[in-house]
Amino acid sequence: MSKVISYAAVSAKEKLAPLHIERREVGAKDVQIEILFCGVCHSDVHTARNEWQNAIYPVVPGHEIVGRVMSVGKDVKTFKVGDLAGVGCLVDSCRVCPDCVDGLEQYCDGEIFTYNSEDKHFGDGRSAKMTYGGYSNQIVVDEHFVLRISDKLNLAAVAPLLCAGITTYSPLKHWKVGPGSKVGIVGLGGLGHMAVKLAHAMGAHVVLFTTSANKVADAKRLGADEVVISKNPGEMQAHLKSFDFILNTVAAAHNLDVFTELLKRDGTMCLNGVPEHSHPSPSIFNLIFKRRQIAGSLIGGIKETQEMLDFCAEHNITSDIEIIAMKDINEAYERMIKGDVKYRFVIDMATLES
Repeated sequence: MSKVISYAAVSAKEKLAPLHIERREVGAKDVQIEILFCGVCHSDVHTARNEWQNAIYPVVPGHEIVGRVMSVGKDVKTFKVGDLAGVGCLVDSCRVCPDCVDGLEQYCDGEIFTYNSEDKHFGDGRSAKMTYGGYSNQIVVDEHFVLRISDKLNLAAVAPLLCAGITTYSPLKHWKVGPGSKVGIVGLGGLGHMAVKLAHAMGAHVVLFTTSANKVADAKRLGADEVVISKNPGEMQAHLKSFDFILNTVAAAHNLDVFTELLKRDGTMCLNGVPEHSHPSPSIFNLIFKRRQIAGSLIGGIKETQEMLDFCAEHNITSDIEIIAMKDINEAYERMIKGDVKYRFVIDMATLES
């Protein structure tokens, strides 16, 4: 075991503060990474403040991790000391279930998340320790769950791809978005701005839905072909029954019917955002008369995450970010809740004081 410095929540009510934590020793198949940058996801806030009622304290958030390999175990084949590497939302799974065999580890019932999960590699056999995330100066992860990072892109701006990027890339690929597709993106936040960039790069006709008129110019800069102010009924009516696919990234409860009625026959709206309270029940008539679907999607498997990173390197896609110091994380949480960031905070881990 080794002691490292982190920033952690020790209760739902207290601000994040420095805390020394233990990392496991580097095993035969492990990669030890010096964390250079870590993105800040809304899931970090939900967990740190126990809004999903599943936090086990202390919680060290952070699952958008990029850094440089410090050491590798004797059986590691794909990484060497000095390589750039990334870690997303998963650090382990059962490896043998149908989901894992299909490369969809995110749906494994035994998935181990990067933080706030039981770490089966690190315990005394009677009680497992919990995984701790990227608000730290280093991390040890099984090689299978470590991603290769291109040196062609701004490293800090790559960090949010490990969650916001793959969370939007996976459904866009699954529902075969590409040339000839008319795609709606609901919300222009951390997820939504990545969805616009990715759908545009895939060749789709992209329409951004927002309640804020002041986001029109930015949405078009990011790649939207059209912007619809969703609280304007006339603008919404102009798009009835015209979308192949809608990716809804909003993490607040809202009326889904106004979007499902925009879908073509057999169209799908996929929900990415997880609201604190449930959405109002959707109209069944909107679904059955055009065989429409409301679906969901969760991050992506390791193979698909690597595919996404390679796609972004090929198309020069990164997240729009604001870099912060570790000491400013509590202020960043409050600003993120208010939507006061374009579009993702990233922590420069060089500012983490020991």
